[in-house]
Amino acid sequence: MQKQYFEHQIFEKQDFTSNLLPKGNYENCRFLNCMFSNADLSAQVFEDCTFEYCDLSMVKITDSALKNVVFKHSKLLGLRFDECNPFMLAFNFEACLLSFASFYKQKIKQTHFKDCKLEDVDFTETDLSNAVFSDCDLSRAIFENTKLNGADLRSAHHFSINPEINNITKAKFSTQNLIGLLDKYKIIVE
Repeated sequence: MQKQYFEHQIFEKQDFTSNLLPKGNYENCRFLNCMFSNADLSAQVFEDCTFEYCDLSMVKITDSALKNVVFKHSKLLGLRFDECNPFMLAFNFEACLLSFASFYKQKIKQTHFKDCKLEDVDFTETDLSNAVFSDCDLSRAIFENTKLNGADLRSAHHFSINPEINNITKAKFSTQNLIGLLDKYKIIVE
């Protein structure tokens, strides 16, 4: 089946759970209030696209290319970003629910997470150098062998990052959230 090409299109209030999104390359497209929950978007290409107020929970994105994609006010529960095509992988998230997602081993330097709920997210072996976590809830997020060089976590909260098994060189923290670096020691700070 030949892929279709879509450019500068707006997809609004569409349900792609039963009416599947056509296989193709999407460039500079906007998806507004669309339902994708449990859909298969594998091997799709999204470049310079925006998803706003969409439900992408449990969507399959195996070998999908996400190049400079922005997600705003969207629900992305359980997404396996670790299965995406790593070539030119780049995205940003604003006011999104990303709980139970996995970014395992991806190189997502300079990614911006703003006002996001990132509970139980797997960042194991992820390169998050110079990433920004602005007002994000990182409850039970997994950081193991993660590169956080230069990352900004000053307004992030509820994280637990072990400095002994993660690279946090020049990462930024606030005095209020430093306790997240001491969790492993089971100490009480008042």
